[in-house]
Amino acid sequence: MKKRLVVLGAGESGVGTAILGKKKDYEVFVSDFGKIKENYKNVLKNIEVDWEEAGHTESKILNADIVMKSPGIPDTAPMVVKLKEAGVKIVSEIEFAFPYTQATLVGITGSNGKTTTTRLTHHLLKDGGLNIALGGNIGKSFAASVAQDQFESFALELSSFQLDGIETFRPHIAVLTNITPDHLDRYDYDFNKYIAAKFRIVMNQTNEDFFIYDADDPVIDKWINTHQIASNKMPFSLQKKLEKGAYIEEKNIVIKTEHKFITMPITSLQLSGNHNLKNAMAASTVATLLKIRKETIRQSLEHFHGVEHRLENVLKINNVNYINDSKATNVNAAFYALESMDTPTVWIVGGVDKGNDYTELLPLVNEKVKAIICLGVDNEKIIKSFGNVVDMLVETESMKDAVEVAYRLSERGDTVLLSPACASFDLFENYEDRGRQFKEAVRNL
Repeated sequence: MKKRLVVLGAGESGVGTAILGKKKDYEVFVSDFGKIKENYKNVLKNIEVDWEEAGHTESKILNADIVMKSPGIPDTAPMVVKLKEAGVKIVSEIEFAFPYTQATLVGITGSNGKTTTTRLTHHLLKDGGLNIALGGNIGKSFAASVAQDQFESFALELSSFQLDGIETFRPHIAVLTNITPDHLDRYDYDFNKYIAAKFRIVMNQTNEDFFIYDADDPVIDKWINTHQIASNKMPFSLQKKLEKGAYIEEKNIVIKTEHKFITMPITSLQLSGNHNLKNAMAASTVATLLKIRKETIRQSLEHFHGVEHRLENVLKINNVNYINDSKATNVNAAFYALESMDTPTVWIVGGVDKGNDYTELLPLVNEKVKAIICLGVDNEKIIKSFGNVVDMLVETESMKDAVEVAYRLSERGDTVLLSPACASFDLFENYEDRGRQFKEAVRNL
């Protein structure tokens, strides 16, 4: 009797899970509450998997042996609640795929910096000659790549939602870039629940594994001091010299492991800003643990140019610099962006608020921001937080309007920064769509 796998959500992770499930001889059914994209429908037809869209048929779902829930579906969704009541096992894609691979797994999570760190890690390891795939929250579905069975290593970007759905998943190297309040709407507005979700990345690790983390982060530091972690700790820090891990000494990144001591000049980094220095330290520590040569790491860092929608220079018009940081979907990411501004800034901000507290931005806004352009359906919180701090605050309802207003408010030597600090779903498909619309509007000025 075949086991029945039901996949909720037919996006990248859902369809990837269906591919792997079919290969491992499950009876597979895919159900999406919304519309399924044409390219994904074609994949499901090709592998002869039953699917439905625009709603869930209970009778076809509740009889599952195991359900893979896409990360975007909250635990409060009615279908998920019914599955739990029925005692059906619900896992995430990474948990479902994990038993089917022998590959070396590097799992990377954090409130900010995880995409850049994952891409940079992949870049360093690939340049170092490893047969490695990118997966998790970015790149191709982890499950689909496991089904192909051609990769010896994976760099996986992992969200807290994906980590919520794990039981046995165990990365050989876990990286935690930082923890600041984010997605609190999914964690009952309880920061401690969100912290615990992030730390699930180490829960199955043993003393043969490694845990790389930001030793300057007070939230991480507090957790580590009050919880048992079995893996080998490899902290990184901009502020202190460490016995083991990565730190800064005389404009060099120093990495110390059990068997290695390497130094690299900070100048070899293409990416600017302290947050990127930390991302580079984390990725270089991974590469060092996986025995990539120092020279290769250094050259690789010189050739890495960052991620689209993350502090991405778009154009200079009339000596005004336009920067796309659409990937800044929380307050901490916007903090990094504003911190790195060294000219008067017109700041485009707003979207779906996830329980944001803007207080930590006040000193930066006061110092660097000359005007704020709100781009969201509900801007009340932003107006309340910054209305008295800047001379000019304008509400707009489309990216085109926001960019045109920014063009009028900016002067030679200024920067126009899109760094929304919010999710994008009120006016855009996702943060990529928001970033692309920004770039298009700038090019059309």
